[in-house]
Parts: sequence; structure tokens; C-alpha cells
Amino acid sequence: MESREGHTRDTHTAPGQIGPGAFAGTATTQSPRRTEVALHVCPDCAGELVHPTEWCPASDRKWAVELRCPSCEWAGRGIYTQDVVDRFEEALDLGTDAILADLQALSRANMEEEVERFSRALEAGLILPEDF
Repeated sequence: MESREGHTRDTHTAPGQIGPGAFAGTATTQSPRRTEVALHVCPDCAGELVHPTEWCPASDRKWAVELRCPSCEWAGRGIYTQDVVDRFEEALDLGTDAILADLQALSRANMEEEVERFSRALEAGLILPEDF
């Protein structure tokens, strides 16, 4: 993979994760991004949390997209082809799925902890019928 400075680097992606090169495409207008775009990757800090703040059709199969990185507060805009935006949307969907999976795991862990505390309180006689 080519880095921002033009050097190659070896990257390893875990199964089920998106590699940095998966969203290579071409920007159709001048923007602060590289010519090859990976819209989910910040051009300043290389964070993979870039998200759209606004997007609208620009022309036939091209989209005007405003982007923001929550890690370093970078913001940019450009006009991108439908293929690039489709890959970006896939990355956003995978990110949403990951957040929902983490939320579900956290909710389950919290519920298990609450059930455990309730069980200990019942066993210790700390919960009485009049508590309900």
C-alpha cells in the first residue's frame, strides 16, 4: 500500500475489517484530499472515523460530500464518483454494525452485572417483599 508520502508500507487487516486500500477511487474536483480517496480515512491524522456531514447529488453519478474527522477536527469537501461514495457508504454501514455490536455487548454485560448484584442481594436477605 502506498502511504501519503508515496512510500510503500505493509499493512495487515484482521478478517472482517476493511483495509485502508479498500476505498481507493478518484476525486473529481480539487479538494484537500489526495487524488486517490479513501473517504473514511482522514488525510491529516489517518484516523478511520471520517463521516459525512452533508452530501447531495452534484451531477450524473457524482456526489458533493462534506466530510469531518472527529479525531482531529479536519473538515473537507469534494465531488466523488458514485463508486467511491458506494464504498464509503459500505464503510459507514460496517461502522454502524460495529457500534451496534459493541452496544449490544455492553448492554449484556451491564445486565449480567445487575442480575448478579440482585441475586447476591436476594441470597443475603437484603430484598424483602415490601421492596416491590
